Amino acid sequence: MAGFRLTKPYTMPKEELRQAAQRLAERLQDEHGVRSRWEGDSVHIKGGGIDGLLSFHDGVVDVSVRLGLLASAFQRPLKAEVERYLNEMIS
Repeated sequence: MAGFRLTKPYTMPKEELRQAAQRLAERLQDEHGVRSRWEGDSVHIKGGGIDGLLSFHDGVVDVSVRLGLLASAFQRPLKAEVERYLNEMIS
């Protein structure tokens, strides 16, 4: 199974970080048809061959994504999209 993992340190307030994570989840839902579910400081993203987890703890945002066979063809652009979003929205 293909996938990727990204981490990024953060110093912004947790509530702002949570809002940024929610915007990313909504963007992925709109563009890729995935569903999101919050559990504490983690958002689970699933659907369309994508199974991901975005969590934030100890000053680090951690994004782990597993891709099914068909979704693995989009690994590079999906990873680039998530990485660009983290760099633009997380401080």
